[in-house]
Amino acid sequence: MRVLIADDEPLARQRIEDLLRGETDVEVAGTAEDGVEAAEAIRALRPDLVFLDIQMPGMTGLQVVAVIGAEKMPATIFVTAFDRHAIQAFEVAAVDYLVKPFDDERFAQALGRARERIRLQEVARVTRRLLSVLGEGSPAGDGPAPAPRAPAAARSAYLESIPVESRGRVEHVPVGAIDSIVARGPYAELHVAGQQHLVRHRMQVLESGLDPALFVRIHRSAIVQVDRVESLQRRPGGEATVRLRGGQELTVSRSRRQELERRWETVRGGSRPL
Repeated sequence: MRVLIADDEPLARQRIEDLLRGETDVEVAGTAEDGVEAAEAIRALRPDLVFLDIQMPGMTGLQVVAVIGAEKMPATIFVTAFDRHAIQAFEVAAVDYLVKPFDDERFAQALGRARERIRLQEVARVTRRLLSVLGEGSPAGDGPAPAPRAPAAARSAYLESIPVESRGRVEHVPVGAIDSIVARGPYAELHVAGQQHLVRHRMQVLESGLDPALFVRIHRSAIVQVDRVESLQRRPGGEATVRLRGGQELTVSRSRRQELERRWETVRGGSRPL
């Protein structure tokens, strides 16, 4: 994992380097002393992860993200002396943020989250490459494409479990046990057999790692496992409400209702969902 450290304080840069020195899978690809250097280094070095100070001369960390483009940024951990910057950090898709001074345990936690984000992104990239090589694409013609069913080799690239923190330790929730995933601010909430687990991942990242033959996005803030759907109820305006086995109810957006109906109909063996 190639890492860039961008901070105008030499001691702060050194602190992060020292903490990374014990990580056998990490290489410090470079450092930057201000925002302009940071933007140039991100473009030139293409790191996997950047520790980005928010308060820097030349450009702030947030301005660096704006210049590079949030969609082109590597996984980012913001470093700041002010906790009030945390909300802004997550608005631009930070993996995590560290408030100075931070201890070793908090640093390790942030680094672990970054590793998981990078792994999820790599899973998505591998899946797209496999599907491309195997010629999996949407058929021509009108109407919605059938639910994508990846070949066995591609399906193995999808997430099999998602790590969650529980009572001070990390547990792995099998993907097959997940009923739904709901956005909760900077977190995503996994609903599993009546229990909830918060993970610090964006919905787009999780969606890209899930097998699209099993899961469907029903709203910008919700993903469900299709075979957990118990009933669908249309609402005025084109939206709908979905009820899952176990009683959870979620809103289905107008733009995604037909896709869910089609997918649910397939799971139910051809009977009409509504």
